[in-house]
Amino acid sequence: MMHSFQLEGKRAVLDIRERIAKGEHPRREILNFIHSAPIGTLFEIHLPHRGEPLIANLQSLGMNVIANEIEPMHFRLMAVKLNEF
Repeated sequence: MMHSFQLEGKRAVLDIRERIAKGEHPRREILNFIHSAPIGTLFEIHLPHRGEPLIANLQSLGMNVIANEIEPMHFRLMAVKLNEF
């Protein structure tokens, strides 16, 4: 499994813009990564669009998600894992 996820201490940076541009849909992979990460991890997910389905998935896990547009075709989602699911 090839992915572009980096875990630096309590911060995980997931830049999936290129993969989505190639037509990939790594949502399940992202959710598996979040499940395996320790509580307290801050996730920073970079997307080419707002990613409403992923936001809904994170919210269903009890995570608060902050989404902002950094520039056209570059959105960043921020969320902290607060409990096990």
